[in-house]
Amino acid sequence: MKIASFNINGVKARLPRLLEWLDICEADVVCLQELKSMDDSFPRLEFEDRGWHLETHGQKGFNGVALFSREPLQDVRRGLPGDDSDEQARYIEGTQKGVRIACLYLPNGNPAPGPKYDYKLAWMERLKKRATELFNSEQPTVITGDFNVIPTEKDCYDPAAWLNDALFLPQTRAAFQTLLYQGWTDAIRQIHPQGDCFTFWDYQRGSWEKDNGIRIDHFLLSPQAADRLQDAGIDRAQRGKEKASDHVPVWVTLSD
Repeated sequence: MKIASFNINGVKARLPRLLEWLDICEADVVCLQELKSMDDSFPRLEFEDRGWHLETHGQKGFNGVALFSREPLQDVRRGLPGDDSDEQARYIEGTQKGVRIACLYLPNGNPAPGPKYDYKLAWMERLKKRATELFNSEQPTVITGDFNVIPTEKDCYDPAAWLNDALFLPQTRAAFQTLLYQGWTDAIRQIHPQGDCFTFWDYQRGSWEKDNGIRIDHFLLSPQAADRLQDAGIDRAQRGKEKASDHVPVWVTLSD
């Protein structure tokens, strides 16, 4: 079973690149973030014609997450529990072949300090509570997406350049580590313990050309899913294509 995650940075703007990648990715489930599209205006037919089943949780102009699957998903839930007033579309869950899959687009949090950073930390606290519930269920579970977290210095081309950024602040990294301490496995680092494993390069300042990247797209696996982990990787070549997203796909394969 192959599960992939991709912050597409606007599904309509990147539609040709997304369709090209979907045709070759060989994934059973694809988790998308930053759709920037409402559910009723999502370009469903282009994907359904290729055999995908779609579950979307959209928002006009911002955010938005989706699950694509080769077979219909079960028990789909939209929105991260814990704050009924939160209207931002950043979280969706579904089950495929007995594996619970959570797709998230965690808040950026900049500028920090400030209200946006407070929202990020509060969102991460809610995520921790939901992750605890999923962990305790003992169901094989995958939490994936754009976490907007640089976990360690080796996940950044120049740590000094990010010291005051919400993605790299000590509180942010500590909140991410709290998830790992629950017992979740960072799948990319499990398979690739060395090297940068970048997943994002800014459009500005020649970041792609200079390889000034960061790793912020992650796969966290419960023990039951980690026991089935066979491989994990990053489709880095997608960043070099015309009108590409500033993120690249990441993926894991689990044994049956």
